[in-house]
Amino acid sequence: MNTNSNVYTVIYTAIVVVIVAAILAFVASKLGPAQDANAKAETLRQMMSAAGVKPTDELYAAKNAEILQLYADNIEEAYTIDLDGEKNGELSVSKDKIELVSKLKPQHKAILAEGDATLPVYIFKGGKAVIPIYGAGLWGPVWGYIAFEPDGHTIAGAFFDHESETPGLGAKIKDEPWFREKFAGKTVEWSETPAFRLEKNAEAAGAPNAIDAITGATMTSKGLNEALNVWFKAYEKHFAAGASEETTINAEEE
Repeated sequence: MNTNSNVYTVIYTAIVVVIVAAILAFVASKLGPAQDANAKAETLRQMMSAAGVKPTDELYAAKNAEILQLYADNIEEAYTIDLDGEKNGELSVSKDKIELVSKLKPQHKAILAEGDATLPVYIFKGGKAVIPIYGAGLWGPVWGYIAFEPDGHTIAGAFFDHESETPGLGAKIKDEPWFREKFAGKTVEWSETPAFRLEKNAEAAGAPNAIDAITGATMTSKGLNEALNVWFKAYEKHFAAGASEETTINAEEE
């Protein structure tokens, strides 16, 4: 065959493309399970950090297998709800079959469109409930997990992450423990709009449902504030109903 002909060039190019595609498919098939395992372990670390199962640095020092076991040992139940606050599914908590709702972007879109959402609730031993949040930061998505005390009203802890926020500024939502720690003990006021406030000088008035935004990270703070309130609104019917039931039970016991 004439190696200088167009036919040869087309055939050669096609063969190279097929070989490269086959190699990439093979590599993806081999790396896929490991990547999925890493992603699952990362999600569990973030959830358990928010719930205070162990200190964050210990969770990140642990191997994936240890994280799976720790989650299985500390989770009581996990389920999903719709925007009416009603359960619409169960999530397995067995170590070998742990189920998570880890793709938060589709759920965020469903919340905004008031469509069919599948929102996870993870109940840990002691009654702490962990839920996710997701939204847009300055340069990309921001997300995290909020843990509630059994009253469904008081924040027990929080963990946040981001895709590409500015180091030393917006990235502080993940990198600075003091920022996450400010959430503990604060409350989500389900009957108010917004239910929580993250903004400049928010703490000055002493509101129980407010903390100060990060200085110099205005857009990241605004994005996180919006994400918190969009998702809190989505969970409002579920948690507000639970809080009302607990208030009734406590009143009857007294």
